[in-house]
Amino acid sequence: MKQDRRTLVAAMAGLPLLGGVARAQTPPVRVAIETAAGTITVELYGDKAPITVANFLRYVDEKRLDGAEFYRTVRLEALPNAGLLQGGCHGDPKRLLPPIAHEPTSQTGLRHRVGTLSMPRRELGTADGEFFICLEEAPWYDVNPIKPGDNLGYAAFGQVVGGMDVVLAIHAMPVSATEGADYGMAGQILDPPVTFTTVKRV
Repeated sequence: MKQDRRTLVAAMAGLPLLGGVARAQTPPVRVAIETAAGTITVELYGDKAPITVANFLRYVDEKRLDGAEFYRTVRLEALPNAGLLQGGCHGDPKRLLPPIAHEPTSQTGLRHRVGTLSMPRRELGTADGEFFICLEEAPWYDVNPIKPGDNLGYAAFGQVVGGMDVVLAIHAMPVSATEGADYGMAGQILDPPVTFTTVKRV
């Protein structure tokens, strides 16, 4: 009996405690976003952002992102490799699933760094089938109690682990001078957008 107890304790020693119960960490899931410009491989942290990752994987598994696109690039003239690249089911309500609850960085422990995947939103609980990739360290997208508004930032949920050169190449592609001006995005809309050929688990 004592030996069995020692064996059990040893087996549990490598498991993190959550709520007083030992739980195995969920290994990251990898997804490939294939485009005509190349493939971007991302790693998703479902153990840290389970709601956001489950939502993204549902879009992947149901093929809702196949044929979607990168459509927005935010960049500064003085810092061409800074800003973000945004894509997903923009403007296509047939692809969209119901919006999800917000998972702030204060809850997940993730941060907006170079290559981070995150979910754009308006009010809390409005994120759905879009995502963006950070091109720079972007702590202003994390929770910040001194900022106005709800202060809860955006929901980081993954990281680019392959094809960052593809992200940079798309980020540098031509933009429309006029499209997006009506909603404050002049000079940010890719012209043409870059279509996702397929988005699948790898």
